[in-house]
Amino acid sequence: MEILFLGTGAGVPAKARNVTSIALKLLEERNAVWLFDCGEATQHQILRTTLKPRKVEKIFITHLHGDHIFGLPGFLGSRSFQGGESPLVIYGPKGIKDFVEVSLRVSETHVKYPLSVIEIGEGTVFEDGQFTVEARRLNHGIESFGYRIMEKDKPGALDAEKLQKEGIHSGPVYRLLKEGRTVTLDDGRTINGKDYLGPAKKGRVVAILGDTRPSPAAVRLAQNADLLIHEATFNRESEKMAHDYFHSTTFQAAKTAKEAGAKQLLLTHISSRYGKEDWPVLEQEAKTVFPESLLVHDFMEVPVS
Repeated sequence: MEILFLGTGAGVPAKARNVTSIALKLLEERNAVWLFDCGEATQHQILRTTLKPRKVEKIFITHLHGDHIFGLPGFLGSRSFQGGESPLVIYGPKGIKDFVEVSLRVSETHVKYPLSVIEIGEGTVFEDGQFTVEARRLNHGIESFGYRIMEKDKPGALDAEKLQKEGIHSGPVYRLLKEGRTVTLDDGRTINGKDYLGPAKKGRVVAILGDTRPSPAAVRLAQNADLLIHEATFNRESEKMAHDYFHSTTFQAAKTAKEAGAKQLLLTHISSRYGKEDWPVLEQEAKTVFPESLLVHDFMEVPVS
């Protein structure tokens, strides 16, 4: 479970930062990648990584501003041209379905894979046996969502040594016991798999927020998260400008992380007004409130532990 930043800038592409797109790599967990937002030239950014478009199974859109969606039509077409055949689901605010359908229809782009577009509201937007994804509305100029990705707890390790001491040797029964089932052995004994499992491994939590002013919903989404990805469009001195444009400062993002009890904060969506020489200062502004803050850049990869 790793985060790969494909674009970390705000508003328009810049030489140092492309516009927003974040890849959540779930290659070990489900042999798949989830994208969060797909700004202009996201597919160009992907070319500079090891990501395969056909591995992208879900795209979560935070809001419909162009710097978060203008890369979608090109990516969807290229995924088909490059042999992608597995289903792809797009989640996003009301309007995302029209945007995708009109873009593909007008350009006469015919994808060869099953494509679904789901317009979301607040609450659980996806759940299976591995993950739950929850969405909450944030505070932006248009409807903007944040996502909380929750990995479900994994069963503890099977105590093979204890089993062998009791004369229960490896075989198909071990698989059933690892699933916590009760089984009857050939000798007539009935045993409960839960008695042979170590502590469950707690699932990880990642919060990925769209553009927003400081918001109670942001704190809720980030509650005790292992990783919070929060926009930091402006520096601490530009709080009024951030408010006027419905964005956050480095300092405000750090306050959200601290209030939520998150373990790590990654700052993204950085305005192009700040050059490379300013980046350490921006990061330090956040660290004064929340020491585990990191200002990210394009192609940075961060493991979720």
